[in-house]
Amino acid sequence: MATRTFVIGDIHGDLDQLFALLGRMPTLNADDKVVFLGDYVDRGPDSSKVVEYVRKVMPDESPADIVALRGNHEDAWLRVIDRGFPEFVMPPTNGALACMRSYTSGPVPALDETPTPAEADILFSGAFFPEEHVSWFQSLPYFHEDEHAIYVHAGLPRKEGRFLHPSEVEPRNILLWLRTEAFFREYRGKRVVVGHTTTDCLPPELSSYTPDDPTDLWAGDSVVALDTGCGKGGFLTALELPELRVYESR
Repeated sequence: MATRTFVIGDIHGDLDQLFALLGRMPTLNADDKVVFLGDYVDRGPDSSKVVEYVRKVMPDESPADIVALRGNHEDAWLRVIDRGFPEFVMPPTNGALACMRSYTSGPVPALDETPTPAEADILFSGAFFPEEHVSWFQSLPYFHEDEHAIYVHAGLPRKEGRFLHPSEVEPRNILLWLRTEAFFREYRGKRVVVGHTTTDCLPPELSSYTPDDPTDLWAGDSVVALDTGCGKGGFLTALELPELRVYESR
């Protein structure tokens, strides 16, 4: 049987969407691979459960090879824990409070809710994360590559007139935060599959996949983008390679 790779976009704490998506995908076997593009936490109500499922439950229960990449939200929390990152924690739209409350069994916050004084210290230090989850964040690779594609959370930078292979990029966390339209418009080469930038922010006229619906997966000549807004009112998307089959949680 030919090897299949299933790539799953940004989950952002929405376990129900993840389960709905997996239920619509075909049964996985030992020849298959599942690549998660990162951003398991923040915004949705179940960050802690998503991390535990991707970190432990799915690898233990599935015969497929599970590859979990680092996203910029995991990278941000590591910075919070190491030296503080209030610029990330403070904006309610980043979903840090929802993440914390998923770990502390607090109520799901309203969209514009701010932490209580009692919550502030633990939120701004990231002290609510269990040690095993912090260690897992630290272990997550910045990219993955197989015969079908290169997989990275955000994109590839350009230097001296060419886009770099992720193995050439230093510091590596550039791969998690990059957001330039030029990458989506101009990159040509081996297919790159990314998350990070929601597809409704990408140029619809360049997508060969339902350009009339900018909330759908975005497919350019050499780049496929899978962040379809899960955790903030959208849905979760997966791409099967090499067949280019699309699966959605909605």
